[in-house]
Amino acid sequence: MDEFIPILAFSLLLGAIIALIFFNTYYRKRQSEVRSIANLNPNPNPNPITSSSKPLPNKKPNPKHHSSDKDQSKRHHPLDLNTLKGHGDAVTGLCFSPDGRNLATACADGVVRVFKLEDASSKSFKFLRINLPAGGHPTAVAFSEDASSIVVSSHSLSGCSLYMYGEEKPKASEDKPQAKLPLPEIKWQHHKVHDKKAIITMFGTSATYGSADGSALIASCSEGTDIILWHGKTGKSLGHVDTNQLKNNMATISPNGRFIAAAAFTADVKIWEIVYAKDGSVKEVLNVMQLKGHKSAVTWLCFAPNSEQIITASKDGSLRIWNINVRYHMDEDPKTLKVFPIPLCDSTGTALHYDRLSISPDGKILAATHGSTLQWLSAETGKVLDTAEKAHDGDITGIAWSPKTIPNGNEKVLVLATASVDKKVKLWAAPS
Repeated sequence: MDEFIPILAFSLLLGAIIALIFFNTYYRKRQSEVRSIANLNPNPNPNPITSSSKPLPNKKPNPKHHSSDKDQSKRHHPLDLNTLKGHGDAVTGLCFSPDGRNLATACADGVVRVFKLEDASSKSFKFLRINLPAGGHPTAVAFSEDASSIVVSSHSLSGCSLYMYGEEKPKASEDKPQAKLPLPEIKWQHHKVHDKKAIITMFGTSATYGSADGSALIASCSEGTDIILWHGKTGKSLGHVDTNQLKNNMATISPNGRFIAAAAFTADVKIWEIVYAKDGSVKEVLNVMQLKGHKSAVTWLCFAPNSEQIITASKDGSLRIWNINVRYHMDEDPKTLKVFPIPLCDSTGTALHYDRLSISPDGKILAATHGSTLQWLSAETGKVLDTAEKAHDGDITGIAWSPKTIPNGNEKVLVLATASVDKKVKLWAAPS
């Protein structure tokens, strides 16, 4: 028995040595793996909380940047008074009533809206909704005589139509007073006018020149070459003229109802005189003069409030003011009074042209547009008074001054209205 004790002791010692070698080898292998993993990450961070919080300082400026951009977009131009919303599509035209308290808009959603402008600073505006006959899209509007009657041009697949909407006078009853005014109804209408071509502009005025009887006159200009003069109340066609050019850009009528002027495909502007009979009715419309001087097509024009001057904008990059109060029957030609360069250019420095013009009722401020840019200029010097580079979120489609001042809080201001494809109409104050 004693002879087995040394063998047992040797076996235990040998087993201990083998176990020590095994565990030593395993420990070294694990340590090597840990070093290998550590070598894959040259910048180890022992603090996982600090590591996960590191990117946060880099992310903080982003929300501030977006917030700044949002605040910047919300900032109004100093002359921006208000926005008339509620249109379902592009606004194609607009017009103030003679008293300046109503603004009519034509919209591609098939609706004409007449907004009541009791205060330009109001948070909301009441408006009268006029739905055109199915299939028609209004392209232009013009008031006839007063705020209770309005002429609308509508274009459809079958051609162009004209409608005059008027309000019936409320019949007051002693027993039962009328709760509200009746909706406007169609007083007269014409279909397939202008050889089915669309009406691109329409302007109205009260005839006060010479022996004119003060009737409302409406001049409609087609995208073709013809212009028609209408009696606002009766819808009778009073005259038809042709520019004899490739296509019209626009046409308008002078404030006193004496002249019609058209901007068309060429650089020349044709002017017709409305001749009145002794009884005040329109006798005829005669071509009496042309404005020659521009080197490229005239894009827009407007009459001065006194009806004796015309302001034209051309693709040649210039504005011209003309005196048309001349004895044309004695072969006296209209004269260029002033020439101003259009103060707009693109990124390459190339001069741009104006799409639309409108002069304030006092004749001092000329409003002009190009795309979505709106500018106010001095009619005396041509100097830029102010600019709104992105007056709308799309091209401006209409522009008009209120004939009279409109309340704006505790003051009264001259208001310019602009319409756009962005479904909005904006009201702007005149620059000082």
